[in-house]
Amino acid sequence: MKIDLTSRTAVVTGSTRGIGLAIAKGLAESGAAVVVNGRRQADVDAAIAAVRRHAPGAEVRGVAADLGTAQGCEALAAAEPSTDILVNNVGVFGPHDFFEVPDSEWERFFAVNVMSGVRLSRAYLPAMAERGWGRVIFLSSESALNIPVEMIHYGLTKTADLALSRGLAKRMAGTGVTVNAVLPGPTLSDGVADMLKEVREKTGKSAEEAANEFVMTHRSTSIIRRAATVEEVANLVVYVASPQASATTGAALRVDGGVLDTIA
Repeated sequence: MKIDLTSRTAVVTGSTRGIGLAIAKGLAESGAAVVVNGRRQADVDAAIAAVRRHAPGAEVRGVAADLGTAQGCEALAAAEPSTDILVNNVGVFGPHDFFEVPDSEWERFFAVNVMSGVRLSRAYLPAMAERGWGRVIFLSSESALNIPVEMIHYGLTKTADLALSRGLAKRMAGTGVTVNAVLPGPTLSDGVADMLKEVREKTGKSAEEAANEFVMTHRSTSIIRRAATVEEVANLVVYVASPQASATTGAALRVDGGVLDTIA
C-alpha cells in the first residue's frame, strides 16, 4: 500500500518536536504540503528545517501561534485559511496530585488540549465539507480511558477529545470528511524524556531505559513492554489521514502497546 497525499495540505498543531514533528515528517514524506506550528518562531523554523531534511523537496511552512488562546487559533486560521488534513496534536501534560492542581492549571490544560481542537475544527471543517473531502485527527491518549491517578486533569482532557472527535464525526456524516482520535500509550517523546529527566540524572539510565522502566512500573499491562517511538504513533496518523482510510471515522484508534486491558 502506497500512501500518496500529493496535492493535499496538512496542518499539524504542536509539531515542533515529539509526536507532532514525527507526524509532520510522515505526512511530508507522503507528499502532503505540511504546515508546522509551535509557540516560538525559532522552534517553528527548526521544525521546518527538520521536516525538509527528512523529506527533501517537500513543501513545508510554519505558523508561530499559541493555540492555548483564541487569538492564537485565529492567527493560525488566518495564516492558513484552508487545509485538507487537520491534526489536533498540540497538548500539555505532567504529573500533579489532584489536590495540588489549581484552577488555573485545569483551565490551561483544557484550553490547550481541548479548545484548540474545538476552535480549529470550527474554522476548517465547513470548507472540507464543501469540497467533499477532509481528515481531522485528534491526538487523544490511553489516559482517556485509563485515567492516571497522577494526571487526572490530563486524563479528563483526553476523554473530552474522544467525545469531541466522535461527535464531530457524526456531525460530518455523509460529507466525505472523517474525524477520528488516535490514542497513544507511553511514547518516548521529548516531553516524556523531559518528565523523566530527574530519574535519568539519578540513575544514569538512558531516556529509552528510563521510559521502559516507567512503562513496566506504571503501565504494567503493556503488551509490548516498552515505550513506543514517536514514529510508531505517526505511522498510524498518516494512515488515518490517507485516502485508504475512507471508511474509518468516529473511531478511537489505539497505538498504546496493549496498555488498555480490553479487546473492545
